[in-house]
Amino acid sequence: MESQIQTISVARRGRLAPSPWDGVALCLVAGSLALIIYGAGQMGGPLANVSAAHISLSPTALPEYALRTTLRMFAALAASLVFTFTYATAAAKSRRAEAVLIPILDVLQSVPVLGFLSFTVTGFMALFPGSALGAECAAIFAIFTAQAWNMAFSFYQSLRTVPLDLDEASRAFRLSPWQRFWRLDVPFAMPALIWNMMMSMSGSWFFIVASEAISVGHTTITLPGIGSYVALAIERRDLTAVGYAVAAMLVVIVAYDQLLFRPLVAWAQKFRSEQTPGPVTGVWLLRVLNRAKLVQLGLAPLQRGLGTVAQAPMNFGWRWGRVPPVRARWLNAVWGGVWWGAWVFVALFGMQALYRELAGHVGWAEILEAFKLGLMTLTRVIVLVALASLVWVPVGVWIGLRPKLAMRMQLIAQILAAFPANLLFPAAVVGILHFQLNPNIWLSPLMILGTQWYILFNVIAGASAFPGDLRDAAENFRVRGRPWWFKVILPGIFPYFVTGGLTATGGSWNASIVAELVVWGHTRLEANGLGSYIAKATATGDYPRVILGVVVMAIFVTLFNRLFWRPLNAYAERRLRMN
Repeated sequence: MESQIQTISVARRGRLAPSPWDGVALCLVAGSLALIIYGAGQMGGPLANVSAAHISLSPTALPEYALRTTLRMFAALAASLVFTFTYATAAAKSRRAEAVLIPILDVLQSVPVLGFLSFTVTGFMALFPGSALGAECAAIFAIFTAQAWNMAFSFYQSLRTVPLDLDEASRAFRLSPWQRFWRLDVPFAMPALIWNMMMSMSGSWFFIVASEAISVGHTTITLPGIGSYVALAIERRDLTAVGYAVAAMLVVIVAYDQLLFRPLVAWAQKFRSEQTPGPVTGVWLLRVLNRAKLVQLGLAPLQRGLGTVAQAPMNFGWRWGRVPPVRARWLNAVWGGVWWGAWVFVALFGMQALYRELAGHVGWAEILEAFKLGLMTLTRVIVLVALASLVWVPVGVWIGLRPKLAMRMQLIAQILAAFPANLLFPAAVVGILHFQLNPNIWLSPLMILGTQWYILFNVIAGASAFPGDLRDAAENFRVRGRPWWFKVILPGIFPYFVTGGLTATGGSWNASIVAELVVWGHTRLEANGLGSYIAKATATGDYPRVILGVVVMAIFVTLFNRLFWRPLNAYAERRLRMN
């Protein structure tokens, strides 16, 4: 007996003995924590130090700038996740809340990022007087507005298309709303949400330049980062420095792809909705963590704690079954009246404030002209999104149905999506002038350069989540060619395409502000449209016309989403669920 006990204890010690994998894992964890602590300490310094700091174009300064920019992007990503889980869940679970929250989301995604920044800087600076944290929060919020909307739309769409059999199973097991959220809603939405998180990170690189230069009155605070480095390099026309910045950006993208998104995409494979297990793709970081026994032992209490919280039978909903039916209907009617009355009051207050801003500055003729320009931009958006869909839907299906290829293309797609499209504007100006092309036509593709990737990423997510057993059934019945596209795969990815098309449409409207009016040196090219109208009003400081342009843009985006994308969304919910 004693020999058996000694053998068992020796075996246990052998299993818990440190290994080289533990050393690798501990170095990764300790190094990441050290970088986060150092960068966070720099972000909370005195405001005077940031105001007096000068951006250096030396490549030796880029590692610290890259760290500061990356921390801002991940802080914004964390805030976007919290926003997504709360806002999108409220919109998906309540018809009354959906009627208000989704139109607000339509409006928010159409408002330019710089519009948010101009209104929020003063508030953040007042919250942290004398500290650089106020400017940092303003920059993080600007990046948040470039990340949150497509993540919220993706999560909302996933919650609305949860398979009915899984919904019935959650009811049969009597899961509380809290348990259902963590055991059904989040796992089902995870594949699409991860791809949209990658798109959010890549898309936010476009706005880094604007978010790291904070203007307060006549004072400009330039936060150290890759964005401010690129802005200074462009101002001095230093192409070598621009090359260094792009190289640093690529290194950062490769790093967070290898350390975060690639493991997340592989981990999300187990949440695929199918009978047969999905293919397992090897990821080096997951292999390291699986072999690092001491790291697993140290993380076990955290894992158990999170599991206990997720399994807690909390119920935040009101159970009308405990209230007499007549009283329940009466309370529901009163609550509905209060809800809609509050929103009517907010709408009337907003209309009054808008009238005060525009009265005496803008006449009816100019309002009609703004709507005419909006129709021109709408035409461009529709044509560009249609063309991008024809190109990227087949490509996304081809990539998504091949897990190993998707893992290889994941990094390439992130790099292409993250490449600052505004760096290509000078080449477009030179080409249009050289060939004497019409700016109204040939400036239009610039609107879709950064937003076409919403379609690709969402289609890849949909094809990756397509059940393998349905693919096997189609193959067994020899469904190929045109019937396979229109009867099998397109219905399967349609909800994901709707999310990608909706966010690409909103992003194209936003991009029209910089794409319809392009300036390079002393050369100026302009296309007639609402984007150039807003850009010109912003350049001259004509705030009433800026407000008019943004309001008209919000009206167009909201109406187009309501009349086109929402019916498609409802069709996907009603007819194309994976049941």
